[in-house]
Amino acid sequence: MGDVTAQYWFLLLVLVIVAATVRGSFAFTVLYLLLGAYLFGRLWLSYSRKKISVRRVLQPYAFWGEEVTVRLEFRNHGLVPVPWIQAQESMPVNLATTREMKRVLAIGPRGHQALTYQLRARKRGYYQVGPLFTLMGDILGLAGAEVGEIGADRLTVYPRIVPMPYLTLPSRSPQGTLRHTQPIFEDPTRVRGKRDYIPGDSLRRVDWKATAISGRLQVKQFEPSIALEVALCLNLNQGEYPSQYRIDTTELAIVAAASVANRVVAQRQAVGLATNGLDPLETSEAILFIPPRKGRGHLIRILEVLARLQAVEGYPLVTVLNAVSPRLSWGATLVVIAGQADEALFDELFQARRRGQNVVLMLVGRVVNIQESQRRAEHFGIPFYAVQEEDDLTACR
Repeated sequence: MGDVTAQYWFLLLVLVIVAATVRGSFAFTVLYLLLGAYLFGRLWLSYSRKKISVRRVLQPYAFWGEEVTVRLEFRNHGLVPVPWIQAQESMPVNLATTREMKRVLAIGPRGHQALTYQLRARKRGYYQVGPLFTLMGDILGLAGAEVGEIGADRLTVYPRIVPMPYLTLPSRSPQGTLRHTQPIFEDPTRVRGKRDYIPGDSLRRVDWKATAISGRLQVKQFEPSIALEVALCLNLNQGEYPSQYRIDTTELAIVAAASVANRVVAQRQAVGLATNGLDPLETSEAILFIPPRKGRGHLIRILEVLARLQAVEGYPLVTVLNAVSPRLSWGATLVVIAGQADEALFDELFQARRRGQNVVLMLVGRVVNIQESQRRAEHFGIPFYAVQEEDDLTACR
């Protein structure tokens, strides 16, 4: 744009010299036409610039693997056309499907145009889309001006969720919606049949209507059931992961947490999250704790946090467990997701069991002395899962 304008002014200067030398009317006519065209273009540009509006349409969330469409809408509210507008958008590198988004378009009077491009959610995170830089000019390309900068929007990409259809977590909380095999967890709201009265049966279990029909005392049989309240304890303390595998292993741990949370919510049970990782939207440096709740909306909240979490030099895992375990109810289930298990961790898990809570240990990545960790977990009666890659989650049962 600058080179064209400089050449244009150089041409005008040459015409002025020629006109002054030859004193010909043709040279002056051309000079006036070119000068008028330049001034007209500047006025046109000044008017049109005030009549252009731009907005970005973008969904704020995406699941892993989805394609996200970004739509840029340009509207001309003026009575004259806009010969050209150049739009250039900054895109997150991890999601971009092209090297750059740079387009040129024209808009008629009272018209509008839209540009679209795609982002692929191939890595979880909290991303910035934009800003958008726009430049417009006159029909001769002699003058240009910035329409303005459109600020950035945020896009949250949830971590990948691996189906875990066989995962069954232990619980000691009776009378829920999950079937159980232990008769001590009988649920009086779930009648599975009737049988003859046996001396010692509670009269509260007698089905008087069935007794009147059969002529014999009949008692109700109830189906055992449990309620599941799960707290995911996710270790993202960098110092507790091998340095050479730290990035991949912590990402695997986050995928495991998202997958277990999805499984629990799919069973219509409560799930929560505790972690020593860093959420950039949280100003407090305390341990991040989301109490167990039910429902799809609560799952989305957990996924949002997991999408933003970063592994840092934070609190040791045992400190997180020591802070969170007393805040859980009796019979709740602690699912500990970590990269290694030492003696201090097993001591803390044992203390949680003494409080009446269930404990599950899931070690991810390349774990040093994994056989020893598994042996100690079996010794304490702790369900143990070894997850070296994402596909291993599907086989957990």
